[in-house]
Amino acid sequence: MSVNKLGKFAVIGLSAAWIAGCSTTATETDTSTVAEDANSTEQANDTADNTDQSFGAGEDGALTSVIVEETVAVDDSNMDMLAGVETVFYFDFDKSIVRPESREALAKHAEYLISHPDARVVLEGHADERGTREYNMALGERRAKAIARYLTIQGVAPSQIETVSFGEEVPVAFGHDSEAWQLNRRVEVRYE
Repeated sequence: MSVNKLGKFAVIGLSAAWIAGCSTTATETDTSTVAEDANSTEQANDTADNTDQSFGAGEDGALTSVIVEETVAVDDSNMDMLAGVETVFYFDFDKSIVRPESREALAKHAEYLISHPDARVVLEGHADERGTREYNMALGERRAKAIARYLTIQGVAPSQIETVSFGEEVPVAFGHDSEAWQLNRRVEVRYE
């Protein structure tokens, strides 16, 4: 058997072993661990009056998974600083340049982020439906990074900023005219 054939068999064998290892089912240990975690999570959420949880049951009503929505305790007095400040910033067709009318609101976001070094922001870039999906993903990323650059120039730490692009995939307006396209060319600011 040649070395080349032996290498191919090794790759196929390792791939099969990896796939088989990934397709395991839950054991009693897994279920009990999840149930213990669910009980402690449920007790913690009961004290906080939070009911944002879902449970799934397996055979015999056994608990198999828990999905808990994390809620971050936000001090409302800290967010008062951003009351009424725009969180959506619009762009011209095929451009990723921050508009002058957006600068005042972005300065307030920067001021908030500088005064709250633990705060994190996600900048979600979007594009309208014109252009290819790949181009619109790149355009959405350029738009989000333009806002990020503006914030870092104002003094915000880059570690507080995350950028993501949705391209044309998450429109807010579903029309096929200039008004709808304008609403979809945007960056949304979301605090974590």
